[in-house]
Amino acid sequence: RLALMALEAGLEGLRINPGNIGERKNVEMVVDAANARGAVIRVGVNSGSVEKRLLEQYGGPTPQAMVESALGHVRILEEHGFYDTKISIKSSSVLNTIECYRLLSQRCDYPLHLGVTEAGGVLRGAIKSSVGMGVLLSEGIGDTLRVSLTAAPEEEMTVAWELLRALGLRQRGPEIISCPTCGRTEIDLIGLAQEVERRLRTEKAPIKVAVMGCVVNGPGEAREADLGMAGGRDKGIIFRKGEVIRSVRGQEALLAAFMEELDKLLVERRDL
Repeated sequence: RLALMALEAGLEGLRINPGNIGERKNVEMVVDAANARGAVIRVGVNSGSVEKRLLEQYGGPTPQAMVESALGHVRILEEHGFYDTKISIKSSSVLNTIECYRLLSQRCDYPLHLGVTEAGGVLRGAIKSSVGMGVLLSEGIGDTLRVSLTAAPEEEMTVAWELLRALGLRQRGPEIISCPTCGRTEIDLIGLAQEVERRLRTEKAPIKVAVMGCVVNGPGEAREADLGMAGGRDKGIIFRKGEVIRSVRGQEALLAAFMEELDKLLVERRDL
């Protein structure tokens, strides 16, 4: 009933397991409604939703059991002539998630929706999601994805974009590179990096920006950056493609000057 209401309201993608909605006529109604509206159905299996018979057969929610469960639901749609399907098999275990999708990619050609479910907060969730989905995407497995965090949705989007950027699959928006703190760091490097991240959070221009903690190595290590800054105890520099364009004194002056140059760069890129 809810699936039909959602499709009637204009939903373009439906997540439902046809084996869970009862009689054949129920499945037929959902399939007919999805066909009429050109909607896609995602069959989604989590480690906690595997059928009892498969749990008994495989000794628990193993990757093999989860794959069989997903393909069983897909077969029901195929029996009703529906093939606009994508599949997700998610686990809170990174290793199980990787094995599930590897097995599934060998057994069908349907689009696969990636995700590590119940991954946790921003830090742990970002790590687990990046490791699990990063391995799969680097192997050419996966068509869409969801980063699941116990956090605001915009945090999920940020992690997802950075994951895709790191793999060279998406280029939209700024890339920020910054060095770790070390014995040569004499400025508030963390604070400067956070200010730059806040400033660029909503920008879409594909620029590369560097925040470096050392004027000795900064420009050379980040020479590929479109714009960068590096600071020392008494002096800060701003550089473009490794070439110093400004020199200032004091951290506040460095940040202000960098923001001025950043605004100029963004205007240039928007005009292209």
